Amino acid sequence: MVAQETLKKVIVEYQEFLKTVELQTRDVAFEPKGKYVMVGVRHAGKSYLLYQRARELLAAGHSAEEFCYVNFDDERLIGMKAEALGEILEAYHSLFDHTPILFFDEIQNIIGWERFARRLANEKYLVFITGSNAKMLSREIATTLGERYLAMEVMPYSFGEYLRANGVTVGKNWKYGREANLVRRHVESYLRFGGFPEVLEYQNKRAWLNGLYGRIFFSDMVVRNGIKNEDALRLSVHKLAESVGQPAAYNRIANLVKAAGASTTTASVQDYVRFMRESCFVFSIPNLAAKFAERESVKKHYFIDNGLLNIFLTNPESALLENACALQLHRKYGDGVAFYRLNVEVDFYLPENGLAVQACWSMRDPDTRTRELKALEKLSERYELKKMFVVTRDESETIVLAGGGTVEVIPLAEWLLLMETYET
Repeated sequence: MVAQETLKKVIVEYQEFLKTVELQTRDVAFEPKGKYVMVGVRHAGKSYLLYQRARELLAAGHSAEEFCYVNFDDERLIGMKAEALGEILEAYHSLFDHTPILFFDEIQNIIGWERFARRLANEKYLVFITGSNAKMLSREIATTLGERYLAMEVMPYSFGEYLRANGVTVGKNWKYGREANLVRRHVESYLRFGGFPEVLEYQNKRAWLNGLYGRIFFSDMVVRNGIKNEDALRLSVHKLAESVGQPAAYNRIANLVKAAGASTTTASVQDYVRFMRESCFVFSIPNLAAKFAERESVKKHYFIDNGLLNIFLTNPESALLENACALQLHRKYGDGVAFYRLNVEVDFYLPENGLAVQACWSMRDPDTRTRELKALEKLSERYELKKMFVVTRDESETIVLAGGGTVEVIPLAEWLLLMETYET
């Protein structure tokens, strides 16, 4: 039970905070009357998007007294239950006569929150909700909320956002000017340490990322799901990281975990990967060429940030490059991303967009070059492709395939920036 006086203090404190907090504005356009559920991994910037929306509302003429912001990670609110959520409104109305604009941060801590959120929408409140559990975007919760809320997945910075946060502005012809070396230097850091906004503030980025992983592992995987066999879960994370870029069957991961000395089963590993996805720690893409059963059981799994992936790897270059490509495609196209594996393998295929992408550290080796291009050519023979890319670390050329079609070999930095505005 949280006392009314505590709730009043929380509301007033955050009204002052929202007026003064420093912001790095992100490329998000809110619908003027939209209610939102924003979901993403811890520290991806969900709270700052709430702050950003509050500032936009202030600029539009609203008063800070209209804001009712509650962060359910606040230790003063520990133990709050769904049936007590209405007391937040009671506390607000005892202080102010306005109709509040509601900001609820990390609401996944409250079991049953979605029924309260539905009632608020029915009563025409303007509501913004964040959480770090992908189940909040599940069909079950979406059914409870109906069409009252817009869903938004919040990810760490894109490369373009990362550059702007570092004070780098690129023009249309940046790759021919003095910005080129600066962009290339930043993409090396982005590739290895990822795009979490806070990581920019630390010299020892790996230590910060290790700390973040520890919090995600313990709070969002172990505690939330009541895991008893922590060793098996921890090894499953490691083995999944080592398998980035490879189709990974659950029984294969289970065998690798057992070989490393932990007891587990294929069913347990399947649960562990689901817990990782629910924690917004990884996302998965299917093989478009596979039969349905295999499409569900043998997927490629990518990490939600390159910095998190990098802490597990010893020779990371190729995996990090492919993971960076996966992140950009997932950010832009969501569930429209797949891979294609049938005799040949294309890393990413987007059938609705006619887009195929290979991630390859270098095309200088003749066998590698032949393999990457043959796969794209085979895919183009079967499907109509509007665009084919091979994304490399720093190589650039245009290749006309023997059977027709053009492949653009492009450096990672250039491709990441291109994809932010790419239209198909």
